[in-house]
Amino acid sequence: MRDLASTLLSWDRFAVASVVAVRGSAPRPVGAAMAVGPSGEVIGSVSGGCVEAEVYDLACTVLSTSEPALATFGYSDDTAFSVGLTCGGSLDVLVQRDSPSLRAALQASVDGHPVSVCFSHEDRVFTESWMPPPRLLVFGAIDHAAAVAEIGRFLGYHVTVCDARPIFATVERFPAAHSVVVDWPHRYLARTHTDSDTAVVVLTHDPKFDIPVLSQALSMPLAFVGALGSRRTHAERLDRLLEAGVPSAALSRLRSPIGLDLGGRSPAETAVSIAAELVALRHGGTGLPLSSLSSPIHRTQESHGTDLSQRRRHAGRTAALPAAGHADGVPGAQCGQIPLLLGAGEVPRDARVGVGVRRR
Repeated sequence: MRDLASTLLSWDRFAVASVVAVRGSAPRPVGAAMAVGPSGEVIGSVSGGCVEAEVYDLACTVLSTSEPALATFGYSDDTAFSVGLTCGGSLDVLVQRDSPSLRAALQASVDGHPVSVCFSHEDRVFTESWMPPPRLLVFGAIDHAAAVAEIGRFLGYHVTVCDARPIFATVERFPAAHSVVVDWPHRYLARTHTDSDTAVVVLTHDPKFDIPVLSQALSMPLAFVGALGSRRTHAERLDRLLEAGVPSAALSRLRSPIGLDLGGRSPAETAVSIAAELVALRHGGTGLPLSSLSSPIHRTQESHGTDLSQRRRHAGRTAALPAAGHADGVPGAQCGQIPLLLGAGEVPRDARVGVGVRRR
């Protein structure tokens, strides 16, 4: 729902449908949302199109009656065109009207604050936490950076482009970036906020920029550190980083040459390659064609931090069954106008969206 926040806040009323539980295979994960606005307009999605029409009708009803509804949609083999998930899974969808507390939570999320919310219906309680978007720091104001900024924003990152050369680092050249900074990359990286979800992409392939910023990045607990360049450039860069005092263990974290092997050459194609590696590492993918694998398409998040090559070797293994209604997440501060979650204002680390029993 957080992804829809800006549009929802612009509507004077809306009904929003959220996936609160998934069993088996389903196109969208727990937390996916679709909303219907005051004039019947729709944004978001709760499936790959299998049940959208039915959920839309339900949301219109909730919008007019203000009565929340909880519905289950599952596989239907009666006819290929009947309402159901042809992929074989089932999902529960909670539909609710807008409220002052929900609007307050959405506004807090848009303002960059971590928020925990609690929804209830009949004897079930649903909790959700919305964290600020992860940061993508792109160093090097070149054409490739514009493409990386655009696809990074599309993927939900808060994108910053940084370069020490003011003639190149301009807002006009990087309209997709949330911010454009003129500063030496290593100096900016040292002073800006980062965390374990932050991704750093270095595109300058110029030693006077690369070595200081990569030395800084590899000393920090970041999610991803990658650098553009040929294999020869990479080999020379490793020697320079060793000379600069970067430990060998830290160098093993460097993704260079950056990106997956897609065969593309243009800035846009290179950006897709870089984004593919970011997504694979973030969600535990192998980077291999799905048609060549026998493992489940939708996997759990437990393989975070595992090297791509290791995941490729184990791609044929059966994945562990996910816990229904749960996804990986991190707790955040409570919005003052939202009911206290679980009575303590905290979200368990393993529950971005959870299902429970209301305490009477």
